[in-house]
Amino acid sequence: MEQQQATATPLDDTAGLDDTAEAAGPIDVEQAEAAIVEHYPRLVRLAYLILPPGMGRTRRVLAAHALAQRALPRNQSRPEAQEVELPWQRGTKGAAGDAGYAYVRLRVLRSALRAARPRRLWALTAPLPLVWGLRLFPRSGGADELALDKALSELSGPGRAAYVLRELERLEDREVRALLQAAGVEDARDALDEADEVPEPAGSRDDGSLLESAEFDPCSLQARPTDLMRRRQHLRALLVTVVALVVCGSLLGMPGEGWGRSGAAAPSYARNPSSERALDPDRLTRAEPAAWRTATRADFSSWPARGDRLGDTALLRRALAVWARPGRSVRVSATAGTQSGPPSGPPQLLYAGVVDQAAVVLLYDGLRVARYAEGRGSESGAVALDLARLDAADAAASTALVLGRADGNVRYLAAPWVRHVSVRDLLRPTDRPRPVRLAADGVTGPVRTMPRLRPCRGWPALRFGSRLVADLGELAPARLTYGDPGARSRGGPRDVAGRAARFDWARTACRLPVMAGRGVRSVNVWRFGTQRLPEAGGRAAWLCTRAETWRDAGSRVLAQFQPWNTRRGSAGAVAAAADGSPACGPRAPRVLAGVLWKARSGHWFLLAAGSRQVHGIAASGGVRGRSHGRALTVPVKPGAHATLTARLRNGARLDALR
Repeated sequence: MEQQQATATPLDDTAGLDDTAEAAGPIDVEQAEAAIVEHYPRLVRLAYLILPPGMGRTRRVLAAHALAQRALPRNQSRPEAQEVELPWQRGTKGAAGDAGYAYVRLRVLRSALRAARPRRLWALTAPLPLVWGLRLFPRSGGADELALDKALSELSGPGRAAYVLRELERLEDREVRALLQAAGVEDARDALDEADEVPEPAGSRDDGSLLESAEFDPCSLQARPTDLMRRRQHLRALLVTVVALVVCGSLLGMPGEGWGRSGAAAPSYARNPSSERALDPDRLTRAEPAAWRTATRADFSSWPARGDRLGDTALLRRALAVWARPGRSVRVSATAGTQSGPPSGPPQLLYAGVVDQAAVVLLYDGLRVARYAEGRGSESGAVALDLARLDAADAAASTALVLGRADGNVRYLAAPWVRHVSVRDLLRPTDRPRPVRLAADGVTGPVRTMPRLRPCRGWPALRFGSRLVADLGELAPARLTYGDPGARSRGGPRDVAGRAARFDWARTACRLPVMAGRGVRSVNVWRFGTQRLPEAGGRAAWLCTRAETWRDAGSRVLAQFQPWNTRRGSAGAVAAAADGSPACGPRAPRVLAGVLWKARSGHWFLLAAGSRQVHGIAASGGVRGRSHGRALTVPVKPGAHATLTARLRNGARLDALR
């Protein structure tokens, strides 16, 4: 029988453009305002990409918004480059809308190029906009975005502008030259030649330009607090100080000798003895090499310190200082629910060494793992700080940590009790796993994980010993399990092993991206029912996928309907989804879900199934039907709506997952 599959095609607002158009006639304030409001995210992204990366991500985000808002003229204005053909925005309908966008885009481009010149960053200090008490920055991307951002940082302002206009606005070279000349660039050809030197990003270009990713979207932001202790200690000074420069000067003037250089860390704000002890590299705790063999609880606290830079005191000092007070140039990321403040005491050292030409330090304070990474040249290279909440971990959840990501590959630090590592494609359950090299210090070879191919054609998962994990873009990979969460006699969900577990995961792996960015600890798949399809349509499986997080909140549940005669490896249809629901978990190991299904004959049916506690299912609303078992099949009309309820064996009522 046929299964209806819904596909979503992303809208491309740069497709089907007119080539160029002259800016005809004066542009009034209302027309310019309409263009800014309609295309505000694109204008802000354009300014963000052209501004110099060295100014810091938070300041760069606010400056990009300021430049886009200042593009509004004060009165009726005639485009200042009438003799130049200004390219329209591609996909905008109507000459008036194109002329308005071309005009404000030119103003944003000119302002961004002026600000990118040396000694012109003072122009971005106007109070528009202002954010107090928060650091705002776009979401971190993958290795491809990081490589592109580094390549753009090495270009001049006109070179970045040429690359952005070509890749983001999809303009031709002659259009880019005309627009750069109108913006005041003296040699537009040199700017284009400079843009040509940017290497082609890795991966498929069918997915669109990397400049359109969340890494370069200053309108979709993450918010983190500034240093809370510093704000509290200087609250009295802030109340009586009018000029912010006086406060900054007092902070910079505080004594700081005796600690050595702290790299990318912000200035020291206090001489608190407890804080200083937490930042002293000589006080770092280190587990004994064989502590994990005799530890009562095998978790991250029993990991020994490993790596070839354990004695590099300067590196450890910089890592601790940046964790306590990251400067503006530090790229900070934290999983959901993770506090970004400094450690309360001396943390434990897990790793210090060189990984893919970057110095990496892993620290653990009992609640969080911090990953500090710096490029070549500790004082001037790129610095990143990643934080993840990993408390209450056990041996199954503490099998590995991410050491580094480069060129789409990931290197892990395996737990000391792991002896063998392999990689398996979840979408090919019959293929044999491929071994991964594991060094003596626990560092794995490079592994390509979390593929970006669309549609999903493969999903690699790593097996550390008997534990199967998947990379969801965070510091700790998510453990993959299989089984009934209420089967206490069998210990609940267990490791993925056996034909049924591998084949059910093959139909579920492509749903893993919806779990990313939530601080996921484990993902369990449970086949809670099977059902015979009407009109000799074969059979279908009902699966429940539940993602648990490290903070015990923010869980996600998916109920999937999977006919067995569909193409192997194709993802099941999501019948229902819920956030924060206890369904399919140890607290509520039960679930009810339903879908509308179309047979080969064209007839439609309401199909529903429940877990083993269900003793009857009823449909009400636009559909009437009842069954006395765990499955329900009712003929319906297309587009029918129904409310499902189930009766449990103990007489209780169960509503459908939603």
